[in-house]
Amino acid sequence: MEPSNQTKVTEFLIMGFPKLQHFSQPLFFLLLFIYLFTIVGNLLIFIVIRTDSRLHTPMYFFVSVLSFLEVWYTASTIPKMLSNLLSQRKSISFPGCLTQIYFFHSLGATECYLLTAMAYDRYLAICHPLRYPSIMTTQLCVRLAASCWICGLLGPMAEIILVSKLPFCGPNKIEHIFCDFPPVLSLACTDTSVNVLVDFVINACKILATFFLILLSYLRIIGAILRIRTAAGRRKAFSTCAAHLTVVVIFYGSILFMYVRLTKSYSLDYDRALAVVYSIVTPFLNPIIYSLRNKEIKAALKRRFMFITREAK
Repeated sequence: MEPSNQTKVTEFLIMGFPKLQHFSQPLFFLLLFIYLFTIVGNLLIFIVIRTDSRLHTPMYFFVSVLSFLEVWYTASTIPKMLSNLLSQRKSISFPGCLTQIYFFHSLGATECYLLTAMAYDRYLAICHPLRYPSIMTTQLCVRLAASCWICGLLGPMAEIILVSKLPFCGPNKIEHIFCDFPPVLSLACTDTSVNVLVDFVINACKILATFFLILLSYLRIIGAILRIRTAAGRRKAFSTCAAHLTVVVIFYGSILFMYVRLTKSYSLDYDRALAVVYSIVTPFLNPIIYSLRNKEIKAALKRRFMFITREAK
């Protein structure tokens, strides 16, 4: 029998946080504020960097790509979360669920690769300052960014194809805040050990490999910073990495515990809390981290605001 004929479940119910059902409206407005702030903040950083010639450097090029990515990354999950908070029947179709999983994981993988490229950029800038301009050219920046997007978009295809062939003939309640591989696999009415293994191998290669490269870059960076003789020079060198390092710690700190494990059994509340961190909190904090902690972006935002004010007059 064809797998598609075995599939009786045509839609899933996303349970979200069952214990917080009585706070749906306050949570809706809180999440709406976070989402709007994330979209506006990241778009503002992207536009300012692309339009201000003073920020046309490799470091800010990657920051602008990250901001652009975060807009789509949050769009893959938060709009449906908002809809579910106001809906009595929190349903999503089977194709819609697979689509959400694909874009969430492909954009998440793109972020892993992009954070790695940003770490490589900081490594070259601090450890090889004289060669940096000749190595990190505009062409290389574009190629690295394009490679991050291409690898990220191709990454989850094998997992999606395997899940699409599974039969779902029993319960259809997803005990999570959005569609994701672990909770969906737990609903399949067949053995999913192959899916779990493939999921583990792909995530381990993707997450651990990029995390190791970032860690290696920062070990080299720390060594180079410690060799700088003046305290002011060390502070200046480290300040160029502080924002990126903060984002890496928050993002990888959650996804490592969520996806690099060889089991489909998990603590529901634990996974929901982790999902909030890497799907909502990290994109929300990015504009704050890269604007409030960065004098050049703050100055560019001020110049843009003054320009718009003069034009309005």
